Amino acid sequence: MTITKTEKYTLLKPTENSVKTFHFNLLNNLVNFKGEHLIIDLSEKINIDIEEIIIFLNISTQQRENGTSFVLICNGIDIDDLPDEINVVPTLTEAIDVLEMDAIERDLGF
Repeated sequence: MTITKTEKYTLLKPTENSVKTFHFNLLNNLVNFKGEHLIIDLSEKINIDIEEIIIFLNISTQQRENGTSFVLICNGIDIDDLPDEINVVPTLTEAIDVLEMDAIERDLGF
């Protein structure tokens, strides 16, 4: 996986061919990203399906419980088919916007 850290978030891009393999590797390395807002860029993965997105639900929930954000960048997914607990957007710009909205919600106590 490719890791790009900024002041506000950490961007992770899979180098693995399989989303499931990337998910497994992310779970094993999640402790290294404690307290960081994570953006996962799956936009280069072609033919990704809902089931592959859903496997990240546990990480999304854990991040939210720890007071940090988790956003997936993915094209061609109907967000209406996904649970509300997982943030999926089509671009990095929108992912950053979600991080900012999450920060506002946390500041307001939601």
